[in-house]
Amino acid sequence: MSIHIGLNGVDPTHYQGWDGKLTACEFDAKDMKAIADSQNFNSKLLLTKNATHDAVIQSIEEAAQKLKQGDELIITTSCHGGQMEDENGDEKDDHKDETWVLYDKELVDDELYSLFGKFEQGVRILILSDSCHSGTVTRAADYKRLTSVTRDLLKDTGSGGETPMFRAIPEDIQEKTYEKNKDYYSNIQKTYPAGERVAIGASVILLSGCQDNQLSADGPRNGLFTGTLRKVWNEGKFVGGYYKFFKEIGRQMPPYQSPNYFKIGVSDIHFERMKPFTLETAA
Repeated sequence: MSIHIGLNGVDPTHYQGWDGKLTACEFDAKDMKAIADSQNFNSKLLLTKNATHDAVIQSIEEAAQKLKQGDELIITTSCHGGQMEDENGDEKDDHKDETWVLYDKELVDDELYSLFGKFEQGVRILILSDSCHSGTVTRAADYKRLTSVTRDLLKDTGSGGETPMFRAIPEDIQEKTYEKNKDYYSNIQKTYPAGERVAIGASVILLSGCQDNQLSADGPRNGLFTGTLRKVWNEGKFVGGYYKFFKEIGRQMPPYQSPNYFKIGVSDIHFERMKPFTLETAA
């Protein structure tokens, strides 16, 4: 099964007047769904207004109920990312919880870890996240410095050469949204006190478009990460497993936006050696 999430905007009501306008996220979701469809996945598409907090959770829970040992779930997300204060002590490095900025509210990573814990042991989950988690470093200087060099890279991936935007909720909007809805977000962390420490029997590979302290570039056709991923995939001609796939994507991306490869749950070397988007062992 696969779930493809793409948001070109958010509800200003929750985000204190900010609409979060982006251009390429819906294209990303549709393009990733096309790849999954080509490999015979049972796929679901959630775009902008339909990509609500509850809809995403419900879709993942449905997959957890259906998938058995040896099955695979792919989740792709293209949206703004954010960070908020960690209140249950599971974030030892930066004391921040990462979020997906969904249409009506943010999905906190503690919620995702809890959802992963609902899958049977032996289920394989691939997450491709093309968003930023950089609310604390989103400064005007960053945007100005990165815009010109990113434009040419987007052009190389077939995404055009227009001025890029970046997929991070602005710091002031993040703070206002959190303060206005503090009871709600605090309650989430109380509801999931284990956070990242929850027991997960599935095998999860997270391949994200940038490090936690970096910005992911949006574009007129695809985000920089998704566009590069599609270029490397090359309509299925890529040969190798997931780690080789990650390394080749990273090789073609700039040092200020370096993808991340992260595993949680039960280590599964056979999963890592599979050809991306298939259940076949790579050559």
